[in-house]
Amino acid sequence: MEKTKNITLAIPKEILRKVKILAVEKNTSLSGLLTQTLKELVDRQEAYDQACHRNLALLESGMDLGTQGNINWEREDLHER
Repeated sequence: MEKTKNITLAIPKEILRKVKILAVEKNTSLSGLLTQTLKELVDRQEAYDQACHRNLALLESGMDLGTQGNINWEREDLHER
């Protein structure tokens, strides 16, 4: 079983009341609901960070545009009207 740590939270009374009702509706405890929500938040952030690193690495390495390094056009050719 994963180790847990008790913490103290200060939550506005009206929000706490609503969250307790939500926890009952989801058949879980307030602690379980908060843990699940916080885990989803962390998972989303980690996935975003990984995507950023992958995309930055892709930008750093460049992309093969099929030119083999030979550019046989000029800017004016691309913007001809």
